[in-house]
Amino acid sequence: MASALINVPKRAKRGDLIEIRALTSHIMETGYRRKASGEIVPRDIITSFTCRFNGQEIFRADLFPAIAANPYFSFFTTATESGKFEFEWTGDNGFSQTASAAITVE
Repeated sequence: MASALINVPKRAKRGDLIEIRALTSHIMETGYRRKASGEIVPRDIITSFTCRFNGQEIFRADLFPAIAANPYFSFFTTATESGKFEFEWTGDNGFSQTASAAITVE
């Protein structure tokens, strides 16, 4: 089972530039590797990551087989209002992981 680690400041001043960091654990099998028997190990990757703030998308990334296991994202946004960040990872074989974090803007 995957787990997510999120780092969002709990408080910020209006207009501050804040860093958002998100990591989830996932093996990320490319679909190119073979087992000892010669069978191809089926592809199993995270295909997209999305971050929304108060329901509006603020960051998105599409992922491909060359992405490392346990993908980590770091990006910046401006603190404009208090609210909730929602993070979503989706992938092959029905993979779905979500997390959220709140911020208070003063």
